[in-house]
Amino acid sequence: MTIPFSSNSENIIGLEGKVEIEDKLIVPKGAGLKITGTFLDEISHDIPHQNWGEKEWDQDFAYMKAIGIDTVIMIRSGYRKFITYPSEYLIKTFNCYKPTVDLLEMYLRLADKHGLKFYFGLYDSGKYWDTGDLSWEIDSNKYVIDEVWKNYGSKYKSFQGWYISGEISRKTKGAIGAFYAMGKQCKDVSGGLPTFISPWIDGKKAVEAAGSDITKANAVSVQEHEREWSEIFAGIHEVVDAVAFQDGHIDYDELDAFFTVNKKMADKYGMKCWTNAETFDRDMPIKFFPIKFDKLRLKLEAAARAGYDKGITFEFSHFMSPQSSYLQAGHLYDRYKNYFDIK
Repeated sequence: MTIPFSSNSENIIGLEGKVEIEDKLIVPKGAGLKITGTFLDEISHDIPHQNWGEKEWDQDFAYMKAIGIDTVIMIRSGYRKFITYPSEYLIKTFNCYKPTVDLLEMYLRLADKHGLKFYFGLYDSGKYWDTGDLSWEIDSNKYVIDEVWKNYGSKYKSFQGWYISGEISRKTKGAIGAFYAMGKQCKDVSGGLPTFISPWIDGKKAVEAAGSDITKANAVSVQEHEREWSEIFAGIHEVVDAVAFQDGHIDYDELDAFFTVNKKMADKYGMKCWTNAETFDRDMPIKFFPIKFDKLRLKLEAAARAGYDKGITFEFSHFMSPQSSYLQAGHLYDRYKNYFDIK
């Protein structure tokens, strides 16, 4: 029951003897693109690990589904020596550490349970970050792709796609060949399941995560961005089905210009245009905390105006989940629910 207590106040809602204040919005509700997918960052390379077990992950998948998330993406199956499943190949070849729990198998079981689609993120050996040459990752993943499909993909109905995890921002040595080779192998082995990439835009906020700067001077122009990515899309569109540009490296008044170009390029090459709506804040010297809701809203509304096909995020469990180690994340979840009128 909703009880108005004055003409200009928020509403008080009585729920089983509890009193709750309902947000009073002064912007149209739900004008943005909804987030319907999230990365799962179990490797936690540059954010604190939450040390969850299956109980916590089960609850988190339920929280995701409650706001309309239908897709979970394991951002990478391993980074350097830390891996998410007991791969004999990775342990032998890269001296990787055997994980305590087979997280890949756990995620697939939970995705099956909650009716979510699961995308598998490829292995990142770190050689690209050391050399600037993405082609290193082709050999790193040849065995991984076959191994994972044989041991997991063909056994779980939730295994519905692949994430080619190499992150680039501009023309990069070996990028077209690497994306093409890995995308083709993923599709060939799995009977054509979809693949996607999530690059970043080399904007003013594309700075080193380990540094103290939050902006840089030599940002890419919209024209340069379009020229470089048109060349990349031309070389990979046959085996990469979608692109989800990270949205946090440009300023909020640049969103429409870059998003419009991204959608135009994707449409030209027959690719789906998703947005990777970052739910962490890049505007603060302390890295990384959950984002202010208004910043997320501006990004989602720009994606809706550009006609994007899907919204995913990096990432729900740290930055939006009610059980996150960050107290602010649960509040972001509540603000998001109110904005989209999710009960």
